Order: sequence, then C-alpha cells, then structure tokens
Amino acid sequence: MSELVITTHPARGVALLRINRPEARNALNAELRRALTDAFASLPTDPTLRAIVVTGDDRAFMAGADLREFAEMGTAEVARLGVRRMWAVIADCPVPVIAAVNGAALGGGLELAMHADILVAGESAKLGQPEITVGIMPGGGGTQRLIRAVGKFKAMKMLLTGEPVTGREAFEMGLASEVVPDDQVLPRALAIATRIASLPALSARRIKEVVLAGEDAPLATGLMLERRAFETLFDTADKAEGMAAFLEKRAPDFKGD
Repeated sequence: MSELVITTHPARGVALLRINRPEARNALNAELRRALTDAFASLPTDPTLRAIVVTGDDRAFMAGADLREFAEMGTAEVARLGVRRMWAVIADCPVPVIAAVNGAALGGGLELAMHADILVAGESAKLGQPEITVGIMPGGGGTQRLIRAVGKFKAMKMLLTGEPVTGREAFEMGLASEVVPDDQVLPRALAIATRIASLPALSARRIKEVVLAGEDAPLATGLMLERRAFETLFDTADKAEGMAAFLEKRAPDFKGD
C-alpha cells in the first residue's frame, strides 16, 4: 500500500489510516485518491477488522484537493478522473469509520470526514467547503452530506461563503460527534474504535447498514429494514453469549460470530 496512506493496527480489530502528504497539507491528488481507495477496498476483507480510524496530522486532516492538478482541466478531463469510485468505496465500507480531525479539513477533506460514522474534532480544527472561492463547488458529496448533518441554513452559509467553522462550532451545529483538546483527538478516536471493536461485530455492521440505508427512506421503510436486521441477529453466537453473560452477571466474550 502506498506510503501516502500509512496503515497500522494500534488495537485489536482496529485499523488506523494516517494520510501522509504533509508537504501539501495532505491535499488530495490522484495518487492519494488511489491510495485511499485501495485502503478502504482492502481493509474490510479482513474478517478480524472491527473499526477504522482515519486521520491526518496536527496541521491538516486534509486541506482539500490539490488545485495544481485541477487548474488546467476541463469538464471531460475531470469526468475521466474516476473520483466517484473513491467516494463510493468509502461510502460502502461496511465497518464503522471514525474521523479524527485536527487542523484543516477543507473541501475534499471535510467530505472525507463526513463519510465517517463518527467524527472527533479538535478545538482548533477548521472544517469547511471553500470550493466557491476558486470558482467551483463541492463534488464529493459536500452539498448533500453537509445539509443532512447541519440543516439548510447553516449548510448554505458555509457553502455559499466558503468560510470554515472551528471544531467547537462544528460540534455545536451537529457536524462533529465530539470536540476535544487538539492533543486528545487521536487518542479519543482510538478509544471509541477500541470500544466498538470489543462489541459484537455483526451488530455494529447491521446498525451502520440500517442507519445509512434508512436515512433517506420513508419512515415505514426504515422501520421495516430495522426490524428485519434486528431479527437476523437472534441467530448469532454473539447474541447468545451477550444475553447469557448479562444473565450470569459476567463480562461477555464476543467472537464476532
């Protein structure tokens, strides 16, 4: 796997993806796009994987797209880049994804963070969609995911002015799950991932699947999906272990089955 994305396993069942393009503030170029696509496509094939944490460095989670690539491109050239495949692979990742956001998460960086299921932001992080300031607009889901996260009026202000919000502001508007001191972002994200990894893997996958599938569906459809997924978990070994452990007043030993 490319060194543009460094993969480690800091805890059992947890993969940490660290974006590693510090000379460009982790800006998204074609090589980094391929590296992220490969990582999110290959990691879920590991049956022991329970959660993924994606992060950058202290200066930037990801400072948007690398405009040096886009400056001279026309419509046809951009269409041939295959950008959609990367976003589709990340969106389809079946295991929980946690974004640990320090520094700048702008443009494609915020779009990447919004693909996560849980977002931990540092107090001084800067999250925004500044594409309008260079004559374009978000193209990786920014207009759609942002409005679903924070509502029309807050989303429109960010999108139409290009102005970022701080980690604290992001938390207060519903764009982050938690806000913590900058030096606690990655430890907190890893703690959440480790907690998820200790719980039944099939339950976590079904929860993610149903939440995302039902998000834009009519309530009755979402409830039907939830009910069917709920029922399937009653034939799992972890359900039997979890309920037995509860009744026996002991710690459960989940196997992911």
